[in-house]
Amino acid sequence: MRTLITSAVAATFMLIGGCNNAKSPDTVAKDVAAAEQKAAAEVANSEKDASKDIGKAADKVDDKLADLNNTAAKDAYNLAVAKADGSRKVALANCLSASGDAQKACKDQADADYNAAVADAKAAAQSEKK
Repeated sequence: MRTLITSAVAATFMLIGGCNNAKSPDTVAKDVAAAEQKAAAEVANSEKDASKDIGKAADKVDDKLADLNNTAAKDAYNLAVAKADGSRKVALANCLSASGDAQKACKDQADADYNAAVADAKAAAQSEKK
């Protein structure tokens, strides 16, 4: 048993000792060139993957930005219409102080102002949407 252990230890030392032998300069140069080429290929692949990932992320950001712009345009439209509706109601209430043709003209003007404000809001919302 002792002989077996001693033989195993001796074989291990011989194997370890053989691993530390210096290689020829040509072999070292080839190994270095191969390692540099492999490293360059790995870097190139990583850069390509990173570029793809960044492109995908940028597309997602663009989509979210478009959603944000569309939501903002819709909300701006809704706000403008609400303001126009409020102005119309106030104008119609003021029209009640007049009578006859003056009241009708006042109401027609309030409706025209409302329709113009809604059309402006719609045009602005369309120009802001992406």
